[in-house]
Amino acid sequence: MVKHIILWQLDNELSQQEKDQVKAEIKQGLEGLIGQIPGLLDIHVHTDGMDSSNADLMLDSSFTDEEALKGYAVHPEHVKVADAKVRPYTKLRVCMDYRTDS
Repeated sequence: MVKHIILWQLDNELSQQEKDQVKAEIKQGLEGLIGQIPGLLDIHVHTDGMDSSNADLMLDSSFTDEEALKGYAVHPEHVKVADAKVRPYTKLRVCMDYRTDS
């Protein structure tokens, strides 16, 4: 299994109300991909970080293998969500992909 973890910081220009709306739309869009992308086993977007966090939201997803992760990256449904709901509103993206025994 392969884990795909992303942390994002939202643009500073967004008001708190706008940030809350963007986070909700990102969560809905990405979690809505389950069942649409081959090899995507699990996907969760966490939007309620503690005050000690320096990221606004986190994607935690699992794939059957590295090929499934590569397919996800270019899958039209994922690209649609990323282009419309994520990229226009984020200033920083940090990613870590790793293999797990589970």
